[in-house]
Amino acid sequence: MGNLSKWKESLSERTAARRKINLMQLVYGKPESKSSDEMKEISDEGSEDDEFFKPKGEGNKISQEGIHENDVDVDDCSKFLSNVSLKDWSSDDMVASIRDRFVTGDWSKASLRNQLSKGTDGDEDDEAFGDFEDLETGQKYESHGTDEVGGSRKDNDLAAEERKLKKLALRAKFDAQLDGSDEGNDGNDETKVSRGQTNASGFYDKLKEEMELRKQVNIAELNELDEVTRVEIEGYRTGSYLRLEFRDVPFEMVENFDPCHPILVGGLALGEENVGYMQVRLKRHRWHKKVLKTRDPIIVSIGWRRYQTVPIYAIEDHNGRHRMLKYTPEHMHCLAMFWGPLAPPHTGVVAIQNLSSNQASFRITATATVMEFNHAARIVKKIKLVGYACKIFKKTAFIEEMFTSNLEIARFEGAAIRTVSGIRGQVKKAAKEEIGNKSKKKGGPTREGIARCTFEDKIKKGDIVFLRAWTQVEVPQFYNPLTTALQPRNETWQGMKTVSELRWEKNLPVPVNKDSLYKPIERKQRKFNPLVIPKSLQAALPFASKPKDIPFRKRSLLENRRAVVMEPKERKVHALVQHLQLIRSEKMKKQKIKDDVKRKARAVELAKEEQISKKRQREERRGRYIEQEKQNKKIRRTES
Repeated sequence: MGNLSKWKESLSERTAARRKINLMQLVYGKPESKSSDEMKEISDEGSEDDEFFKPKGEGNKISQEGIHENDVDVDDCSKFLSNVSLKDWSSDDMVASIRDRFVTGDWSKASLRNQLSKGTDGDEDDEAFGDFEDLETGQKYESHGTDEVGGSRKDNDLAAEERKLKKLALRAKFDAQLDGSDEGNDGNDETKVSRGQTNASGFYDKLKEEMELRKQVNIAELNELDEVTRVEIEGYRTGSYLRLEFRDVPFEMVENFDPCHPILVGGLALGEENVGYMQVRLKRHRWHKKVLKTRDPIIVSIGWRRYQTVPIYAIEDHNGRHRMLKYTPEHMHCLAMFWGPLAPPHTGVVAIQNLSSNQASFRITATATVMEFNHAARIVKKIKLVGYACKIFKKTAFIEEMFTSNLEIARFEGAAIRTVSGIRGQVKKAAKEEIGNKSKKKGGPTREGIARCTFEDKIKKGDIVFLRAWTQVEVPQFYNPLTTALQPRNETWQGMKTVSELRWEKNLPVPVNKDSLYKPIERKQRKFNPLVIPKSLQAALPFASKPKDIPFRKRSLLENRRAVVMEPKERKVHALVQHLQLIRSEKMKKQKIKDDVKRKARAVELAKEEQISKKRQREERRGRYIEQEKQNKKIRRTES
């Protein structure tokens, strides 16, 4: 038996020598030897509310890694053990005890603060959670505990505030001492920079703490006021519910109101209540198939407003002139001006053609940005007036059918004109009444619109006179607000229709102006009279410049009429040259025929090669599309 005990002693010593070193035990020391039963009794001393608000994992740490002779039953200190007693939530009583803490429960019980709960076990007291404020109704529930509990809470708050003030005072004293030490120390630049950053961060932290303290004091003061006084001082807080009352609302809005489509309430700035011209920078949406036409009505959405208007499209030239466009550019921005409620600059604009939901194409027609508002830019377009000469003097002529009235002539006084032959001129004034009254004397009405014009040279009776000018385009003052909220949801709002829609509905053809059609230009060759130089001028001209009067010969000269007789040798040479030219021409004809045959054969070969290459490319595309479709199917399967 003695040997047996010695053997056990050596075994325990060897086991203790092989035991690993516990770092936690070296740092924090050996834990006290307490049994698990004692720890359980200590944990049961707390109240249920303390256990309910205890953080997860907070517990006593007891080491159990090594075997000690006095600490055999000690728990492992490297593990967090939660000794909170678990509650049985499957029972109806436990569920009913917290039912009133949710929205669906009875909130009248929650107004009783710091009182005994009905569902407690024994004589233990449950503390309430403090003041409670309902964010939906705005009603506040204050605690009504016992005087002792309220007094102790106030004492605790005062003590916490005193400790906070003491900490701030100590910190300010420490910062002041640190600043004083930095002034007398002439160290390295890096040290000064780091200390300066530390002081700055400390100042900001201190400032934040003071602001937070002041905020808490303000909230505490406001909580003591009644709800009406607090709203007058602080205003409505975020999350509060408001009740808005509107007057003079059409009855259709209430009758056709759909709760599935809520109404958004927004505000307008002071300048947005007026109506005027707006200039926007517009671009047709690249997914919209058709271009937009000037004076076609569109529906725009700007800010809080949606309305229908008639825009005029224009583009700015290099000289600052706004030239009207009949259609929007294909891939460029343009300017659009329309009449409607004003919006501030840089406001986004979305334009659509109609509100019908059965459109096959893309709905959004254009996007734009507001450039200027309440600014009427002068938009101009080209105008080309055509007239004919009714009476011609030396360098003056009366032009008719160009203007319709004398007032219109007065507007274009001084305008440059030009004839087809290139003679330039200028509009002077309206013709006198005597010229216009000639038709009246014959029994017709008085004619107006005959202009007196001057030219560089005398014009002919058949000359056509053109006047190219710029005229201002008026922007229509029209806008129609959308009233979708005043009609049922299943009905589509219908506004002004475009000209193409009206023609399609009434089955009207597009009017064709014959003068606007392109026709081949056919002008007769003008035959000018020969130049006639006066005899007085001919006498002063030099001999080289004088016209030579050569009489016409009825009979040709002898040199042209005499026959040429060649000698035998010359005839042989001439015949040989003719034979050589004939041989050369025959060779060239044969070579041309051969080249044509080769060219045709080459064209046939190229056509065959092109067919083969097209067939090969078609097969390659087919295989590529098949592989791509397989990959898309695999991706769809993985996503589903």
